[in-house]
Amino acid sequence: MNVRELAEKHGYNADDFESFALKQTELKVKTAYGGARIDDSQVELLIEKYNEANPSAKAEFEAKKKAEEEAAAAESAERARMKKATAQMLVTSGFNFDGYKIVKYSGYISGDDAISVSRGSVGLFGSGATNVRSELMDSLTIIRRNALQELKEAAYNLGCNAVIGVDFDYITLDPETANYNGGTTYLPYVFGVTANGNAVIIEKIEDDD
Repeated sequence: MNVRELAEKHGYNADDFESFALKQTELKVKTAYGGARIDDSQVELLIEKYNEANPSAKAEFEAKKKAEEEAAAAESAERARMKKATAQMLVTSGFNFDGYKIVKYSGYISGDDAISVSRGSVGLFGSGATNVRSELMDSLTIIRRNALQELKEAAYNLGCNAVIGVDFDYITLDPETANYNGGTTYLPYVFGVTANGNAVIIEKIEDDD
């Protein structure tokens, strides 16, 4: 295993760790192109020796590892909160919701997605044909859903719980390029969709009984 890569994996200073490894004559550390290497069977022993000689390095590594784990946990928790909130978020092409009142407008937002679709081709003996129409319709469903999800996430990031005035814009690209034979190469179609709307905060209207 490459010693410098091992150092980076454990959060050690690569130069110090490599220098230390090369001094351990009882370990199978060899100089090689791209840096010193150590036999996999000796890795744990080298790390143990380095930690004993550099106690602060181990503490720093543990602190860094803990911070990374806490950051990953926080990010995972935030993703879960966003997923739950966007799943419950109300959206409409209109500008109000029955039974709710808008208490804050946070502005125009959008979400985008795109996909490339093969033009379809017929190979030798009629093989290799692509049903462009079917693939396009399936693709539009996917990218429209993704664009709407991105729109909801934009609203969530603004602290909103609903989106009004939602509509979709579509773009179609028909790319082509010259090839080395002087002809034209027709590249896959590119279809894009943008979901637009206005992020708002709504509150349920309480009945006056």
